[in-house]
Amino acid sequence: MRKLLTFFLLTTLTIQAQQPGENETGIWYMYFGTNKIAERWSIHTEAQFRYYETSSNFNQLLLRTGANYHINENAIATLGYGYIDTDPTFVGSLSDANAIEHRIFQQFILKNKVWEFLFEHRYRLEQRFISQKDILSDPEINLDRTEHRARYRIQATLPLTDTFFLNFYDELFINLQDNLFGQNRLYGALGIHITKNSSVQLGWLRNQFSNAVFDRFQIGFFFNPDLRKKK
Repeated sequence: MRKLLTFFLLTTLTIQAQQPGENETGIWYMYFGTNKIAERWSIHTEAQFRYYETSSNFNQLLLRTGANYHINENAIATLGYGYIDTDPTFVGSLSDANAIEHRIFQQFILKNKVWEFLFEHRYRLEQRFISQKDILSDPEINLDRTEHRARYRIQATLPLTDTFFLNFYDELFINLQDNLFGQNRLYGALGIHITKNSSVQLGWLRNQFSNAVFDRFQIGFFFNPDLRKKK
């Protein structure tokens, strides 16, 4: 536990020492669903709408789904697919400049509890198939490429009451080709249980790249109904 707290402290100090990568604070609107369809199987659904500014300036659309196999209540394996449309220009959506990505991912989640903290360790491998036009040199040229990436996220949830909770995570992205460091995401949020199967998180994300740091508000809606037929 001492090593874990030291890791979080050093990561926080490193990120705070850097200046934001842009003057505007962006926002991510997010939906996540985990829906049981059998005793050991569930379906993951996800949609994220990301903006460079809080009310405009499209950055990224991310749609993701996957099949979850529940090994037990504390271990889940996932195979999934994601579609990502990214505008890297900072000046609004320019369809000729957008990068379109088809992503396959494999994921393993382990959960444990320490005192009142609920910990989740998420390990993910990604195969990324990216297509983008070269609008600077020749718009007819497609800059297709394949990239591989590994991700590790440690998340801690602290219940405050039956309704409110706090959620924190740190996630490291490692490129499995040139430029080993991809990015690091540090997140904190206040969560509110709406019903037994749904909740909302209002949070703040500090997204660190090798040459920039972006601040992002996050509004996340989580909806996890059991889709199995009731007996």
